[in-house]
Amino acid sequence: MHPTKAAELYDQINLVVHWLALIVLALLLGEGAAVSSVSILFLVLSTAWTLTLTVFAISSRRLPNHPVFCLAADSLLASLFLTMVLYQGTGFYWAGLLPILTAAVYYRFQGGGLAALVVILINGVVLTTQLGNAQAIAALVMPAVVLGLTGLAVGMVAQQVGYLVQHRQEIVQEKAERSRQQEHDRIRALYKVTSTLTATLNFQIVLDRALDVAADVLIEKGKDNLLVSAVLLFSEDQLYVGSSRRLTPSDQKVTLQAREGLIFDSLRSGQARAMIGPAADPELLRIVALRSCGSVYCYPLRNNKEIFGALVFGHPEPDFFDPTRSEILEIIGRQAVVALQNAILYGDLEREKERIINIQEDARKQLARDLHDGPTQLVAAIAMRVNFARRMIERDINAAADELYKVEDLARRATKEIRHMLFTLRPLSLETGGLVPALESMAEKSFETYGQRVYIEASSEAVAALELNKQGVVFYIAEEAISNARKHAEAESITVRLSQPDAEISLLEIVDNGVGFNVGEVDAGYAQRSSLGMVNMRERTELLNGVFQLESAIGKGTHIRVWIPTTEAAAQRLKRGQPE
Repeated sequence: MHPTKAAELYDQINLVVHWLALIVLALLLGEGAAVSSVSILFLVLSTAWTLTLTVFAISSRRLPNHPVFCLAADSLLASLFLTMVLYQGTGFYWAGLLPILTAAVYYRFQGGGLAALVVILINGVVLTTQLGNAQAIAALVMPAVVLGLTGLAVGMVAQQVGYLVQHRQEIVQEKAERSRQQEHDRIRALYKVTSTLTATLNFQIVLDRALDVAADVLIEKGKDNLLVSAVLLFSEDQLYVGSSRRLTPSDQKVTLQAREGLIFDSLRSGQARAMIGPAADPELLRIVALRSCGSVYCYPLRNNKEIFGALVFGHPEPDFFDPTRSEILEIIGRQAVVALQNAILYGDLEREKERIINIQEDARKQLARDLHDGPTQLVAAIAMRVNFARRMIERDINAAADELYKVEDLARRATKEIRHMLFTLRPLSLETGGLVPALESMAEKSFETYGQRVYIEASSEAVAALELNKQGVVFYIAEEAISNARKHAEAESITVRLSQPDAEISLLEIVDNGVGFNVGEVDAGYAQRSSLGMVNMRERTELLNGVFQLESAIGKGTHIRVWIPTTEAAAQRLKRGQPE
């Protein structure tokens, strides 16, 4: 079995004591006139036993009930020597030294004293048998004193060593317990970081909580909170203070360029950075609250694609941001990045939801306007002509018949317009046949209903590159453009063209030969206008991650281009610049 650290120490002390005792015994036995074979045998056995203990100590192993076994073995050797060897002088009674030392080492003061008493009594009995009472007493006085004092002294030393070992173990255990408690507190704090930062999807609350959680975790209980902290966020290539703790009012208005110093290095490398004092940093010196800090720590708030800003902390102590605190701040920073991403995505979803609601509301308004301007007017006209025809029947039957023909024509026109509106609301041909049949069907209905000529030119490669959901968006963009051209451009013809100028980009073009308009004036007047056709087309283009372009001039018609990426790389290219 493997010994504990304390047991291993006592085994080593016992081993050293055994070797010293053997040397002393060898010297004392050598003083006799003649060394008997039994004495030599005792030394050989004791040496063999001590070598056995040495092997156990070197291999860091021990016997079951090792102290008891050692004491029994030493007592057996001493007893054999005392009972089998005749008294030969001073070397005789030192044989009892081994069990005394073993008992003193393992059983402290009481063990050493008791073992010494037992050995002295055994020596007294043996000497009395061999020498008689008077000579035995005279021969026993000196060894009794020495053996007794040796047992007590070694026992006291072993006891003090035991106290020291116990105290050391208590210190080690206390440190281990403190370390476990710190690790437990750290785990709880990190759990608090995760749960706190992910408990909200509000952008500003995430920023505030990141700073509050950092202070809670880093500042020990009972100590003053001297931590200066701030969340710096990018806006138009500048860092502004999104949230802060212990910054001055003027500091909260500071903007940084992040072109040099600690923040720049951290953002460029994507790694946390720390420094002793901000005196050598030209940008951090602009923040007054950091000037009194002995150390500053910066963590970049970024993912693989986007840089949000940086977390900056300062503290008066130069060595405050040690490895443990730095690791905690890195965890807080990583969680803050995730929370910020979630908050931004949630904000985007909320804005998208509002935009979709607005689009639906605009669609309802457009439908109401179309119903009012088209079928409603026709139905009203039908009612008036029916009433007129009813009156004419009594006076002129032929004129009444002509009027009824006109009513029938109006009814057909109303039916066509309603059907066209139903088609644009839900083009079944788009669901069953795809984009090109839907566009061609819309062109036919535009001609049948309004007499508007619409020409469709579509590349099969361009259509195949578009996903089904994108084809629906493309259809509604084209429908909106055709509707605007029909109502406002007075165009003789409208051409819808879908091509693929690039392997990863499709191009939708709507061209008319109408009267055209001033683009700047129309865009500027959308706030006062009830029609939002251009806005709808631009917003639907954003759904495709595309680029919307509009060219028009008075008397020269209108040309609309919608560049549609079919891959993520193409979308990035479109965002970086114009597609031509």
